[in-house]
Amino acid sequence: MYFFLSNLSLVDICFTSTTIPKMLWNIQKQNKAITYGGCITQMYFFIIFMELDNSLLTVMAYDRYVAICHPLHYMVIMNPRLCGLLVLVSWIINQCLTPCCLVWDRALVCITNHPGKNLDLYRETFLSEFPCSHLHHMELRNVTGFSEFLLLGLSEEPELQPLIFGLFLSMYLITVLGNLLIILAVSSDSHLHTPMYFFLSNLSLVDICFTSTTIPKMLWNIQKQNRAITYEGCITQMHFFLLFAGLDNFLLTVMAYDRFVAICHPLHYMVIMNPQLCGLLVLGSWIMSVLHSLLQCLVVLRLTFCPDLEIPHFFCEIKQMVQLACSDTFLNTMVMYFVAVLLGGGPLLGILYSYSKIVSSICKIPSAQGKYKAFSTCVSHLSVVSLFYGTSLEVYLSSAVTESSSATASVMYTVLTPMLNPFIYSLRNKDIKRALKRLVVIVAIKVPIVIGLRKCT
Repeated sequence: MYFFLSNLSLVDICFTSTTIPKMLWNIQKQNKAITYGGCITQMYFFIIFMELDNSLLTVMAYDRYVAICHPLHYMVIMNPRLCGLLVLVSWIINQCLTPCCLVWDRALVCITNHPGKNLDLYRETFLSEFPCSHLHHMELRNVTGFSEFLLLGLSEEPELQPLIFGLFLSMYLITVLGNLLIILAVSSDSHLHTPMYFFLSNLSLVDICFTSTTIPKMLWNIQKQNRAITYEGCITQMHFFLLFAGLDNFLLTVMAYDRFVAICHPLHYMVIMNPQLCGLLVLGSWIMSVLHSLLQCLVVLRLTFCPDLEIPHFFCEIKQMVQLACSDTFLNTMVMYFVAVLLGGGPLLGILYSYSKIVSSICKIPSAQGKYKAFSTCVSHLSVVSLFYGTSLEVYLSSAVTESSSATASVMYTVLTPMLNPFIYSLRNKDIKRALKRLVVIVAIKVPIVIGLRKCT
């Protein structure tokens, strides 16, 4: 109860802080202006914390229901893992629903370019829904009169489209099925309810979402022979792509820290990596990824675009979008490089530091069998890290990758890495293999029974 109450108090502080400080600043400075980017940011966080308030009040009602209706089982049902999961899910759901405010804002601005529309009616409707401070005095800038981009994909050759469709559909289904099996295996086996597998199941969920932001749209375009994507769809795709790419990055870092504690401090492992810390690490990863994605989207929203709106990629990749802009892109370039160094280089250094300590600790183990056993717990994670960072660095930092080959190289970390993750973790992991076999046996036993009961009724 008090865990949820403390979360509600934190959200209430953030909720009021999205509006009141700006209002007080405007009164103090006698200036009612707010920038376009500031207005979108204020809307974004207002909606997030308002919906979080709603979600947390619902969770607290469920907590009271369990406490009163099932008092003897209260501590078993409302365990720390479930409590952390409820709060985390509240954050995730609200984050997934909030980007619609960016689309709304774009729709409002685009209305100014179409004569004959009742602009006052649209403006009043918009202002009544969103509390952007003093929006009446904000000057709406003109934007290029366009509604969609064209995704050129991996190839423009018509005879290659069926092959590309079949290949990517197969890889997408393997990715979803493989990662889903990992999640089901971890959740169904109580022996796998440990920090390492908790992070692995989160990574599998993120990998499913990561590939789902790009591949379904590409398959749809090939199937319909239509390469168009709306401006709003492009911004939304870019938002979720950056969000889940950042989450992949942070979760791999958290998993490296988990391995560092397990090998370098084995006696204190369960004390240090307690459920509360694990939940906080995942929640912190979500918050950092959300802020990063929001920042990148905001600096793109300020751009105007040239008539040539063809993106030489199979999804709305941020670098390609910035290159299409006909306005000044200096700020976008600076933000991209700054974020790449801070949020890309920082976690990578954390991983390298963790493994330097791990190698040092392994070298101190006297027996060869002990060294092998300790190192074998890190091989899977190290393989995934090498694959993810290796392909990402090749695309974004190597000057040898040209525009034409950038889309093909991006397949490595957007599709291939999430697809291989389940195989890397299951083929070398006896616990996962055992859990998957048990899951298959349970399904094989239960499905015929359920079918037989339905036939009887």
